[in-house]
Amino acid sequence: MNLIKPKKLEKGDTISIIAPSGGVESDENLLRATKYFENLGYKVKLGKNVLKHNKYLAGTDKERLEDLHNAFEDKDTNAIIALRGGYGAIRLVNKIDYSLIRNNPKIFAGYSDITALSAMMLKHAGLVTYSAPMINGDFGAKDLDKFTLDEFFKTVTTDKKQEHKAKEVIREGKAFGITFGGNLATLVSLCGLDFIPDEKFIFFAEDLNEPVYKLDKMFTQLMNIEQFRENIAGIVFGKFLDIDNIKWLKDLENELAQELKVPAISGLKITHAREKLTIPIGIESAISNDYFIF
Repeated sequence: MNLIKPKKLEKGDTISIIAPSGGVESDENLLRATKYFENLGYKVKLGKNVLKHNKYLAGTDKERLEDLHNAFEDKDTNAIIALRGGYGAIRLVNKIDYSLIRNNPKIFAGYSDITALSAMMLKHAGLVTYSAPMINGDFGAKDLDKFTLDEFFKTVTTDKKQEHKAKEVIREGKAFGITFGGNLATLVSLCGLDFIPDEKFIFFAEDLNEPVYKLDKMFTQLMNIEQFRENIAGIVFGKFLDIDNIKWLKDLENELAQELKVPAISGLKITHAREKLTIPIGIESAISNDYFIF
């Protein structure tokens, strides 16, 4: 598939905010994020259903899907940023009009539960998306994190290649492929669907609040997919927060790299934590010993 890189963000562009997954109890952070972007010289549009509630979801599937489609169809919108993660994206993936997205490419950003949308947009629309900070916990936070914001704007406003040094080399070597990955549990929730890239890829993953045996189970689920095993060229382990046993995690990372026989590095700021990298999903990338280059 010919992958589509959206136009880079420029001052004066319009950012649309939608809520494809969970909802928020208050609009405080949303308003704070809106003001933040406007002060930087961007325009902001809100999906009409962005503050809706339906149990643990930000409105019904129909409402959340409507905002997603409208944001891509809107000729004035240049970038779309998710309000938050939580749960709900997987309920939309078989209802999305991927041809609409392919014909109206734009920056699409989010992480956590939003990983499901990014993976399916890459596979079925060919759109390069971004594993990136979101509105509620990042751009709308009271204490904005400079590292996170700098990395976001550097990534979505320029085509400059980035090199990030890992804390640990698990299996040495060089690997080349498109970037693919995100939140591990969310990706595994797509099993049974067509979501693995057809190209060679460098897989990056993170998670939180999962014991090591569940991480083992989730990685194994992916490795049981023939296309995953055939196309994975390297692994970048992000941060797995609040786990039960660090030694078991390190053992698991080593076992995965050795079994797959691919270069692997760990310790990059791919995470649910406050400081996080922004990673384009679907662009050419490389592992070169202790660097992740994209």
